[in-house]
Amino acid sequence: MYATERHEQIERMLLVEGRVSVVDLAGRFDVTTETVRRDLDQLESLGTLRRVHGGAVAVDRPSTAESPLAERLQRHSAAKSAIGRRAATAVGDAFRGSVFLDAGTTTAAVASHLAPRLASGGIEVVTHALSLANDVAAVPGAALTLIGGRVRGLTAAAVGADTVRAIENMRPDVAFLGTNGVAAGFGLSTPDPDEAAVKSAIVRSARRVVVVADSDKLGRELLVGFAALADIDVLVTDAEPDAVLSAALAEADVEVWLA
Repeated sequence: MYATERHEQIERMLLVEGRVSVVDLAGRFDVTTETVRRDLDQLESLGTLRRVHGGAVAVDRPSTAESPLAERLQRHSAAKSAIGRRAATAVGDAFRGSVFLDAGTTTAAVASHLAPRLASGGIEVVTHALSLANDVAAVPGAALTLIGGRVRGLTAAAVGADTVRAIENMRPDVAFLGTNGVAAGFGLSTPDPDEAAVKSAIVRSARRVVVVADSDKLGRELLVGFAALADIDVLVTDAEPDAVLSAALAEADVEVWLA
């Protein structure tokens, strides 16, 4: 088992149980206790957990907490790649039209899996994310529109009134949208009001909204809500939502695709 896979399992265990033991993890993963301690040290450096005697405990995450882009690139990388691959199938081989790519590491995974289709032409990509635009621009033959605005350093994405107005004047066929939280009652949410305004504009503008979110986001409520569950069409994730969220998604007629 690779270190990234162990890290993802440790994070899931913390989400469910609240704490983990070095000895238990060593037995579960069939590795040495020294290996587990290194895993926990690395996850603590990312702010995922807090080390305690004999193991680690979950870190309470406030509704305004948001990790920098560089840190998020290291988290759930395998899950995000699988989600990106599955979400990309929303754009079939016969598709000709426009897609909007929201900022985020999971939407970047979608872009990566769409790259062969973009190279063949017929798809116009629209985004407000600088790093994502750079990735798409590197694909020979790709058609790209970059929306400007004030760039938010934490996410390397354009935000603000000009960005929102530009999005509202568009009608993309499919939008791939990231989120920090997906909850039964609160819907989709994110820590920052400016990011929320942009995401809300994307939801209102797109003909079809595909939300990509790893299981760590399920059941979470962040500071600012930007869409109700009924506003989206598809949720692509890597684990079954719990019973409460599953029922809410079904009631809102949201398709759930497991990666």
